[in-house]
Amino acid sequence: MRRFGLIGCPLGHSASAAYFAAKFAREGITDCAYELYELPEIGALARLLADVPELCGFNVTIPYKREVMPLLDELSHDARMIGAVNCVRRTPEGRLTGHNTDIIGLRAALAELLGGDEPEHALVLGTGGASQAVQYALAERGIPFDLVSRDASKGNYTYDDLPCGVVEQSRLIVNASPVGTYPAVDAAPRIPYGYVTPGHYLLDLVYNPPLTQFLDFGRQRGAHILNGEVMFREQAEASWRIWNE
Repeated sequence: MRRFGLIGCPLGHSASAAYFAAKFAREGITDCAYELYELPEIGALARLLADVPELCGFNVTIPYKREVMPLLDELSHDARMIGAVNCVRRTPEGRLTGHNTDIIGLRAALAELLGGDEPEHALVLGTGGASQAVQYALAERGIPFDLVSRDASKGNYTYDDLPCGVVEQSRLIVNASPVGTYPAVDAAPRIPYGYVTPGHYLLDLVYNPPLTQFLDFGRQRGAHILNGEVMFREQAEASWRIWNE
């Protein structure tokens, strides 16, 4: 049995195991399994690899997308440029290669959300591993952006000093933080939503719940909204291709 999985902490919100179980059933794949491996800290990865020698590849989620990088033998070009890993391939010899398939999902999500429009400026909420991929995707499209972080040393603004005018002028706002993820479904990034307009685009990388408070606030203001389902699906399929190269 070839095994695959997801490492991170916590994993109670994740739909990855259900997604791959459905994929395996739909495509008649009977020799593979996908499981959730919640690790209390990234150092536990070595024990997981020793205990599950048939683990051929795994996805990486919060909070380990950057922490896993020093433990890998090799990085793909995208992973190196982005500075984060969400997919690892393990060879039969045990070598670990890190990839970033989030960027593939983000390209698809931005294309679906924006269509032919190109906002003059974007606002990225969060500065973690997922945010790194968002920044890379926006740079590819030539869309300038500012970062909002809880830590003043990591972003252009904190949530406490974010000017209303920046929100108004940033027609694309991306929630690259975990805020609003199940079970904390009543939470939303603390930005002045009163300055969101029908000309705005709100993208939430969270897919559980499908309509986060962040997106609902945007919907109420008439903005175009998209959750993380497109990104989730596309990055999962890209991971599967990498594991089966």
